[in-house]
Amino acid sequence: MKTFEQIFGHAPTVTARAPGRVNLLGEHTDYQGGYVLPTAIPQEATVSLAPNGTEEHHVYAADLDEHATFGLGENADGGFGRYVAGALALGGAREGLNVHVTSEVPMTGGLSSSAALEVASLRALRELGVLDIGDEALALLAQRVEHEYVGVKSGILDQMASTFARAGVMLFLDTRTLHREMLPLPGGAEVLVVDSGVPRRLAESGYNERRAQVEEAARLLGVPELRDVQDPAAVEALPPPLRERARHVVTENARVLEAVRPGVGPERFGKWMNASHASLRDDYEVSHPVVDAIVAALQAHPDVYGARMTGAGFGGSLVALVRAGTAAAV
Repeated sequence: MKTFEQIFGHAPTVTARAPGRVNLLGEHTDYQGGYVLPTAIPQEATVSLAPNGTEEHHVYAADLDEHATFGLGENADGGFGRYVAGALALGGAREGLNVHVTSEVPMTGGLSSSAALEVASLRALRELGVLDIGDEALALLAQRVEHEYVGVKSGILDQMASTFARAGVMLFLDTRTLHREMLPLPGGAEVLVVDSGVPRRLAESGYNERRAQVEEAARLLGVPELRDVQDPAAVEALPPPLRERARHVVTENARVLEAVRPGVGPERFGKWMNASHASLRDDYEVSHPVVDAIVAALQAHPDVYGARMTGAGFGGSLVALVRAGTAAAV
């Protein structure tokens, strides 16, 4: 893998990092003002950069051995370059930069490789002195990159998790108010993440369609967002598939709130994870047959408390809560 110095012939001025995330509970609720419960994974994206004295950005992705070049404020033609281009444009870069990107976060795995790249890029601009904002504003700016330069109308979960989450603890986040708390994992348990082997491509999947469906469901129910539904039975009056989509969001919010109650042990937490997967599979219809098969195998294992798909779905990764010390064996 080629280094910054090998590509550009000089050392970087700054280097910044941001982790990927796995979401334990609270899937597809963040764009309806709901509750989420991610934790960071150890793998990180790393962005190094330095001014190049031109009016063009030159970006190199070491893992892909690919280059991208674009002007100030412009978007890249496609691929990884859009995430960096959006961060540089919205982050206020006023001179050309040489940018070196590498990431341990698996791409198309549903583990927020894109958010990690966006957050790391903005952190690098902040280290360079181009950007002067706090962490919460940085996460919101990273979300704008996703919306305006990538074309995915994502909620705020991924960018907030990449900014604030830490490995080994849970980030309980209210995505409407951005209130957040760090909570311990259920006692005697650890997190296992499994790659399904089915690559997920968010912009090409049904993600934007699902978002439009729940927005229409909220409109028909007369609430700003499905987070505001007081009576879960109200969604049953909706026509399909809006009924099923809304049912998932409302029940998923309830699962998160139950899971973060004091004293919830791993067995009960695992039951909420299992119920979440069933809801994502049957009501939200964002799972995949391979993912379902692996989830079922995990759920049947004696050392697994609960398992579910994680991320936007349509492939990607799975997460399981397992007995402490057994993850590798499982």
